[in-house]
Amino acid sequence: QVQLVESGGALVQTGGSLRLSCVASGSTFRSWTMGWFRQGPGKAREFVAAIGAIGSKTRYSDSVKGRFAISRDNAKNTVYLQMNSLKAEDTAVYYCAAERSPGLNPSDRADVYDYWGQGTQVTVSS
Repeated sequence: QVQLVESGGALVQTGGSLRLSCVASGSTFRSWTMGWFRQGPGKAREFVAAIGAIGSKTRYSDSVKGRFAISRDNAKNTVYLQMNSLKAEDTAVYYCAAERSPGLNPSDRADVYDYWGQGTQVTVSS
C-alpha cells in the first residue's frame, strides 16, 4: 500500500514563501514521476508542477513558472515544492501525486497519476 503524506501548508502573507513536502512509502519511489496539484475554493483541481524519476526533467504550469520549484530527494522518498512570491490566487489545498509508470516527460494530467496524498492547505492572505 503506497501512502503519500504532505506537510508544510500554512497561512502566509502575500509575497511570502513556503516549502511543501511529500513523503512517500514504497521502495520504488525513485522510478516514479511525482506531481503537485492544487484545488482552490470553488475551483477544479489543477496541475502545478511535476518532476521526472531522476529529477532531470520538470514541468510547471504557466501560473507558477518562475515562482515555484519542484525537487526530490530519492534517498528520503520525498518531493518538495518551494513556493515563492505567493499570491492570493495560490490559496488552495495542495496535493502530491505519484505516477508508477511514467512516460518520457512528466505529465500534467491528473488521470495518469496512480497515488494521491490527502492534501495540505495553503492560504495566502493579502
